[in-house]
Formats: sequence, structure tokens, C-alpha cells
Amino acid sequence: MASKPRIKVPASNKVGDVIEVKTLISHVMETGFRKGGDGKMVPRNIINTFTATFGGKEVFKVDLSSGVSANPYIAFNFKVPGPGELELTWVEDSGQKTVEKVAINVG
Repeated sequence: MASKPRIKVPASNKVGDVIEVKTLISHVMETGFRKGGDGKMVPRNIINTFTATFGGKEVFKVDLSSGVSANPYIAFNFKVPGPGELELTWVEDSGQKTVEKVAINVG
């Protein structure tokens, strides 16, 4: 299971600015290739999809695989269309979702 992600966006923006959004989420990203202390294979459980939406419109998406390390860091650029809320969603193999929202301020 993932913990609360850290998200960094610029505090003040102008319409049309291209900003960098940085995210870091704590997650073991278990590949399914490792044996546990009991000798049995530990089931795969990775974050397989990350999506960012703004105003209900997808602005960034990435599909992750078992080659991504634990605690994945994701950064992407985003053109600010105006003030609003950026919604970030991480989805695990188990179906567990972590959703965070961050305000994009325009001044």
C-alpha cells in the first residue's frame, strides 16, 4: 500500500506558463520475482498507472512496470490553462487507488 504522496508545484503561475509538477510516493513496488522469508514468492504489487487530470481532462499519463524502483518519483511539465485543481491518481495492481488534489493558483 502506498503512503501519502509528496507533490510540488509552483506557488504562483500565469495562464500559459509551462510548469513542472514533481511527485514522490512511498511504495515498495514489489516485482513478484522475490522470495519472502518463508521461501514463497512475494506477490507482485506495483503502481502500474499514474494519471494527472485538470478540469476533468487528462494532461499526463504513464504506465509503469516492474522495472521501476520503489518509491517512484515522477515529474512532468504542464501548461497552465487557468486556475483550478490538478488531480493525481496512482493505481496499484491490487486495484488500490491513491488520489491527491493540488490547487494550481494563477496570479
